Amino acid sequence: MKQLVAFDLDGTLALSKQPLQDDMGEALADLLGVAHVAVISGGDWPQFQKQVASRLPDRVDRTKLWLMPTTGTKLYTYKDDWAPVFAELFSDEERRKIVEAFAASLAATGFKPERTWGEQVEDRGSQVTFSALGQQAPLEEKEHWDPDFAKRKVIQADLAKRLPGLSINMGGATSIDITREGVDKAYGLKKLRDASGVPLDAMMFIGDAIFPGGNDYPAKMLGLDTVRVRDPQETIAVIAAIVACGK
Repeated sequence: MKQLVAFDLDGTLALSKQPLQDDMGEALADLLGVAHVAVISGGDWPQFQKQVASRLPDRVDRTKLWLMPTTGTKLYTYKDDWAPVFAELFSDEERRKIVEAFAASLAATGFKPERTWGEQVEDRGSQVTFSALGQQAPLEEKEHWDPDFAKRKVIQADLAKRLPGLSINMGGATSIDITREGVDKAYGLKKLRDASGVPLDAMMFIGDAIFPGGNDYPAKMLGLDTVRVRDPQETIAVIAAIVACGK
């Protein structure tokens, strides 16, 4: 039995930018009865608050829950309330270069969508995230834009040429996350090891993008036991199996 189970968020615990459903909250409450739980994803803290922290049932042991926004460059834990443990931030110049590269890459690759909903580029402090259809795009539109990641793989390759020395990973339904070089979910999981005292070989990772180029793949390359899931319903089934083993 692993001491800590880490999860991706969008596509794994919840649909893209949607709050946890009640059955997922109950499943996590059960899991927290037998192990520590971490959530590591590209969203910033307000998104974590909306999707996860505010959606947990009262019986959850929040002191065993580790929330890691912006690919693990931030960590929040719970005592009397949620509070940040650390945050690693881009400089203004770094952010400017990234935003300019996104605009140039969209023009060069030809994947500029006809319609967007809200801002495409979001500065999350320690991460800059590109959402192809905009931050407020309807879920239906997002699910149909790039279901096989083909468009984002082309954009990702173009960005890699424009932004040497930065990590560029696909996440969510339409997103590309940019962090400092070496910052990916493997980096975040190592920071989690240091903060929690749980060794990597006592962790496992569950996500929907555990494939080369996916933003969950670094967890597999780090050597963690991983489970790739199709959607939140499959995640609930995996959690049930882990809880059964833990009991």
